[in-house]
Amino acid sequence: MLPITLTCGDYARIMPLATGEVKPDGIALTMVLGSRGSWPARADMISRAVSDPAVQGGEWSMAQYLYRIDKGDHRFVGLPVFPLRNFTARDLYVRQGGPVRRPEDLVGKRIGMYSWSASGSLWYRHFLRYIGIDPARIEWWVGDIDTPWSAQPMDAAGLPAGLRTPPAGRSLSDLLLAGELEAIYSPPRPARFHPSKGPIVRLFPDFRATESEYYAKTGAFPPQHLIILRREAWDANRWIAKSLTDAFIAANDTFTAAQRGFPYATPWTEAELEHTDAVMGEDFHPHGYEKNRKQIEMFAAEAFKLGLISRLITPEEYFADFLKGA
Repeated sequence: MLPITLTCGDYARIMPLATGEVKPDGIALTMVLGSRGSWPARADMISRAVSDPAVQGGEWSMAQYLYRIDKGDHRFVGLPVFPLRNFTARDLYVRQGGPVRRPEDLVGKRIGMYSWSASGSLWYRHFLRYIGIDPARIEWWVGDIDTPWSAQPMDAAGLPAGLRTPPAGRSLSDLLLAGELEAIYSPPRPARFHPSKGPIVRLFPDFRATESEYYAKTGAFPPQHLIILRREAWDANRWIAKSLTDAFIAANDTFTAAQRGFPYATPWTEAELEHTDAVMGEDFHPHGYEKNRKQIEMFAAEAFKLGLISRLITPEEYFADFLKGA
């Protein structure tokens, strides 16, 4: 058995691999995970996937992998395994009683965002285009959502002229509440968010309906992270890419079966599953190349429109190494 160690956030869907209930063929797999759904712990796992010589890969940013391909950097091999997906209407926040009450109110306004070039922020602009707003008609600010801005280097990829950052010592939430921004985009809920009492609220309170419509019209349940392997590990044993991908698919199936068999995690999990099946089908969080090809195409096209990559990268190029062995 070939020993392989991968890092990942502690997502429920990968737990059958972490516990050993699902085992990849020919591989003695160790999963090094974050804990308790911690964002900093997950960030550490993502960093270690490409920087820790003790591991052979793990969870990484889809965007960062895309930028490396664009630059001809092939140190990592991507697998069509997507541990993190997220719709984005829920992540758009405004000030309670502020000037933005409808999507069209965003045109020409100032929006804060945690990153210019992260995977999630690409999907944010894809969603804006979907609701009829050209991202070029927004004044963008990039900074920390709740912690005071520390003026650290931001994204290495393609920061455009005119991008703004908060003054030192102030967060994007501070600027939103002071009326210096009209909205912020944030994956974790801002600390001062409350769904009805504010002072920070969602622009789309009924985000389920908006996101369901987005899925119906685009077919995208936005994938944001993938699993990568260090090239040296893949070069030594190219069969591990398919073995690991198959194992992640099996773990996903095992989790889904358990969730459907015992839908008691919350009082209405069963109703939630039935609703999701009706909107998205039973296989709503798929791994594998073919089932995700169109979403990779959308993702790369958005990066190209934003000027974050120099050319349009196809799904076939994005997963070229994996497809060689598949």
